[in-house]
Amino acid sequence: MTTSALAAEVMRRCDELASCSEDPDQLIRTYLSGAMKKAHGLVSGWMEQAGMRVRTDAVGNLIGTLPGAEDGAPRFLVGSHLDTVRNAGRYDGMLGVLLGIALAKRFKSLPFALEVIGFADEEGVRFGATYFGSRAVSGQFDMSALDLRDKSGKTMREIIRDFGLDPAGIPAAAYQPKDLLGFLEVHIEQGPVLEQLDTPVGVVEAINGQSKLRFSFAGQAGHAGTTPMDLRRDALAGAAAFVLEAEAQASATNGLVATVGSLSVTPGASNVIPGEVALSLDVRHKDDLLRQQAVKQLLGRAQVIASERGLRHHYTVLLEEPTAWLSKAFVKLLSRASNLPVLTSGAGHDCAVMSAFTPSALLFVRSPGGLSHHPDETVLELDVAAALDVMQGFLKRLEESYRV
Repeated sequence: MTTSALAAEVMRRCDELASCSEDPDQLIRTYLSGAMKKAHGLVSGWMEQAGMRVRTDAVGNLIGTLPGAEDGAPRFLVGSHLDTVRNAGRYDGMLGVLLGIALAKRFKSLPFALEVIGFADEEGVRFGATYFGSRAVSGQFDMSALDLRDKSGKTMREIIRDFGLDPAGIPAAAYQPKDLLGFLEVHIEQGPVLEQLDTPVGVVEAINGQSKLRFSFAGQAGHAGTTPMDLRRDALAGAAAFVLEAEAQASATNGLVATVGSLSVTPGASNVIPGEVALSLDVRHKDDLLRQQAVKQLLGRAQVIASERGLRHHYTVLLEEPTAWLSKAFVKLLSRASNLPVLTSGAGHDCAVMSAFTPSALLFVRSPGGLSHHPDETVLELDVAAALDVMQGFLKRLEESYRV
């Protein structure tokens, strides 16, 4: 098949996969759900049509293998995730898996094995934790996660067994680094940079580090009509001041982003002064030191705001994820050979986990309008074809270097 025909096929298959949903009115496909089982059935068939042997590991990753021509040859991994957020688009994650299958159709024989992986969980919707699939493959899976419960009260251990898998086999799902040549993920950009550059594909050099915290401001609830303004200890007013502080600090620092994405107000009545507010904070930058300094400054400002307003203040650090720097050799090979712009990723990806385990590369495909995690998320078929050309050229150069 020509590159354009393969790109058209990838687009059609993205549409077909979008029908595998837990809700008929929106796309949602969570970890090891019935919709994921249906998706596995479709993708398994496509892998087999491409000449691949198909298996599902103990954590639920779907893996298609195109054997190498040489016995005992190492493997090169290509893939992304098959799970989605709620009310998702049809390309986030899935595009990278389907492009991997298309790539396998172009290379019927390689000296090394080519494996396409559909990671079982990257988004973390079902259990609130992320990267179960890539953590298992890279030997970083924490077995205590098996005790996590979803909203129905089922543990991950039970969910895995219900899917027909054995959770005790998860440690054996890990690859050995010596057996791998590396990993390539292709993903929609989920941002506007490539569109601004009028470029279909870019190569990522780093996935930004991130800090996630939970804050609370506590004051005194009271009657909205009878408590004078100068006697109030309004927790929401304090939280609002902190939100604006985070916005101002991030706006003043190049490349820094800070987001308060959730607020919970207690008691939450229109005629009651807010007595307590819980809020989230997400801070990201590729310079870990700068990010950590920004968080420290915001913690100081939270304390000052609380003191000035007569509030109590508390915070909990939920996540400290360092920047994942991807393989310099792969970035150089991709950017120079294909003349691609070099970007950083503000969003997390399985590639961040894999990069700590094996040389890894991440390609972005242009997102029209910069839209993602939304049903109107889209990609252009010509851009998909361009991405496939870049992947094919990269694999050819990898094959040439392997034979030397």
